[in-house]
Amino acid sequence: MEKVSAGVHQLTIQRFVNVYFVETGTPGEWVLVDTGLPGSEKSIIAAADQIFYPGTHPEAIILTHGHLDHAGSAQALAEHWKVPILAHPLEMPFLTARAVYPPADPTVAGGGSLAFVSRFFPPQSFQLTDFVQHLPPNDQDPPFLPDWQWLHVPGHAPGQIALFRHKDRTLLGADAFATCNHESVPAVLLQLPEISIAGAPFNYDWQQVGESIRQLAALDPEVIGCGHGPAIRGTQAAEGLRKLATEFRVPAHGRYVQHPARTDENGVAYVPPAPHDPIRAKFAVAAAGLGALAGAVWLMQRYQQRKQNEYPRPQAAEPKYFRTEEVAR
Repeated sequence: MEKVSAGVHQLTIQRFVNVYFVETGTPGEWVLVDTGLPGSEKSIIAAADQIFYPGTHPEAIILTHGHLDHAGSAQALAEHWKVPILAHPLEMPFLTARAVYPPADPTVAGGGSLAFVSRFFPPQSFQLTDFVQHLPPNDQDPPFLPDWQWLHVPGHAPGQIALFRHKDRTLLGADAFATCNHESVPAVLLQLPEISIAGAPFNYDWQQVGESIRQLAALDPEVIGCGHGPAIRGTQAAEGLRKLATEFRVPAHGRYVQHPARTDENGVAYVPPAPHDPIRAKFAVAAAGLGALAGAVWLMQRYQQRKQNEYPRPQAAEPKYFRTEEVAR
């Protein structure tokens, strides 16, 4: 656990994803930002009890967006604490099981190891109807956090938001970008600080990704915490984000490079066709080969069994035993 800035603590779960405990300004009151992967609730509750007091609970849970690694424990925590979940209106279809997010793009250029494993991610959607409420669409002051504002930063998720506190220029950037090289498993596991693109295989609109990064860079933050990576402070924060904004380039190729997915208040309106994925094709061939091999083994076993039933093996003669005295003679 790390103190990011005054009244803001970062908890990194499984060395991969961050959640934030943000104080409201009233003693003992706080808000949880994001909930980590499914099964993270015990770690989050224990951390809250350590930061505040045993048995504490937040005023609300704010989700920056509804991807699995941000909303995974939302229902368990809302049930435990009996508190509402707040999210952008455009996230509602994905948080009430009315839609699933655009498919991941494992073919995106520069996606690294995350792109490879994204082939095996299930469709992402949650059923949080009993708990989730949308943030006021015309009011950028998040409930319970009077010193903060929320900013709509789509491209990675339709209703993704970032949180910014002007008085000390603290930015919680969600997955609009990352504070480690998100495409490198060692960099993520070692928490090596580096401001970079976040979640490339899950970015469904690269133009919006660039616009969101430029919007946040214009805030000139002095402290940055994101969904993935360590907190970054001082000149490294502002300069690193400005550099990413200035040098941002759309990937050379990928499913959503030429034609982004389109979303609306009902979920996904359009998804471009998936490009040829040679690795997926190889997996399909390998799976077919393994299936054929398994079938051949099964047929051979059935054939051997049938032969044994038709032509039973002759019984071996009973061994003849002699008494010791007979052997002696």
